[in-house]
Amino acid sequence: MASESGAVLHGPRVTLRPWRDDDREPFAALNADPLVMRYFRCPLDTLQSDAMLLRMRVAMATHGFGWWALDVPLLGFAGFVGLSRVPFEAPFSALADPAIEVGWRLRTDAWGQGYATEGAQLALVHAFDTLNRAEIVSFTAEGNLPSRRVMTRLGMRHDGGFEHPGLPPRHPLRPHVLYRLTQADWRQAGR
Repeated sequence: MASESGAVLHGPRVTLRPWRDDDREPFAALNADPLVMRYFRCPLDTLQSDAMLLRMRVAMATHGFGWWALDVPLLGFAGFVGLSRVPFEAPFSALADPAIEVGWRLRTDAWGQGYATEGAQLALVHAFDTLNRAEIVSFTAEGNLPSRRVMTRLGMRHDGGFEHPGLPPRHPLRPHVLYRLTQADWRQAGR
């Protein structure tokens, strides 16, 4: 696995790959789906989705990691999985400079099949073996039980909660939960 923006990560059933121009439309459809976006502030329109895709491609080229497009046999583009610098100040930000999160967003027809877990495991291998990160975090809205289950399957430890600073006070999604995984714990688990 290389650390350049062209890194492709292969698992038994999924591939994490760089973004292509033909990902734009299915990515916009993913971000516009109200069910997919129910734990985010709101679905994205095409312009917002295109801007996000550009930011993701720039981050990958700049840092050598980021959100990879997720390919699954028979589905093709199924969403994205990867690593990202946490873009806001939070109580856990001082623990790692900068804090790096593992995350995912998948099409509904890819849910419940282990693709997020498998893709996130590939991203964690990259984070710990290639980038030599001491710790990776993950977080989501308190009510996002499917993502919390993925975090647990990855071996991450629940470590309290925080108010997401990108959401206004009293917003129903503002309370978030934090999970973390250290490289030492990951290696001890034999991953």
